[in-house]
Amino acid sequence: MSFFAILFALLLEQARPLSRANPVHAGIRAWTVTVRQNFDAGREHHGWVAWGLALVPAVLLAAGVYWLLMRWVGWPIAMLWNVLVLYVTLGFRQFSHHFTRIRDALESGDETAAREGLAQWRQVDASEVPRSEVVRHVIEYSVLSAHRHVFGVLFWFTVLAALGLGPAGAVMFRMAEYLSRYWSRNSIGGAAPVSERLQASAKQAWTVLDWLPARMTALGFAMVGSFEEAIDGWRFHTKHFPNDNDGVILAATAGAINVRLGGSALKMREELQVAPIYDDEDTWQEPGVTPGREAETSHLRSVVGLVWRSVVVWMLLIALLSLARLLG
Repeated sequence: MSFFAILFALLLEQARPLSRANPVHAGIRAWTVTVRQNFDAGREHHGWVAWGLALVPAVLLAAGVYWLLMRWVGWPIAMLWNVLVLYVTLGFRQFSHHFTRIRDALESGDETAAREGLAQWRQVDASEVPRSEVVRHVIEYSVLSAHRHVFGVLFWFTVLAALGLGPAGAVMFRMAEYLSRYWSRNSIGGAAPVSERLQASAKQAWTVLDWLPARMTALGFAMVGSFEEAIDGWRFHTKHFPNDNDGVILAATAGAINVRLGGSALKMREELQVAPIYDDEDTWQEPGVTPGREAETSHLRSVVGLVWRSVVVWMLLIALLSLARLLG
């Protein structure tokens, strides 16, 4: 059931992308604002209470509806519920339009339009960013978005679906990522500032929930790319930054397609601003920057191929697991 639910959700999302102004996402935003306003009192346990109240009801709703449908209606309707939830939580089209716009602008030689596309996507000033840096940033943000919108969702959906919880894993992963990102802002919509305790709780929870999915995504990229270089980059980065989930994905990506990464997506976190690093042969390595060729437009096509090959590997793995469970 998991395989077909994922397949139908991906096909539906490609045929009819989910609008950004959809009622589900609007409801989630309203719910998180309400929870924060009522439970963010600035103490550590208040941060965890607010995080739990924002995330757990959504997860229980997804699992509860699935369980009731399976028990009282039947598996076909339960699978439709899985498809509906995955349609909301899973998909490339939630971010790929930014990638496509920037890639097309770069390929046509319109660097101004490419910088404008990057600025609109990341809400930053990109007017002075060189062409190679635009490409590098697009690669980094696209790979991380693919992980957060696709591969991480697939991982937790598959794990909890195997335990009979339906789409609860997909909701848990996307909600944890959303809370970490949304509550990282010091102030939201002119309201009172988000407390440091709440920001820390949401960030810590996201780091824990994303630890294994991030490494599964990195492993998938290594398997469909240049395996040895991807694993070497992953190993070197983990040695110096063991808790940096995003860095693991980017290091594996850099090795898989032989591109130098390390823009703001990898270095913006304060914990990466450290002294120069020396590897086992005493060769200097700039902190947070991977080895490889300078980013070029051709690497954008390599990234697309890397991601889609990884999707195929994931789907084959899920199909085999579903078949084994059915036969068992």
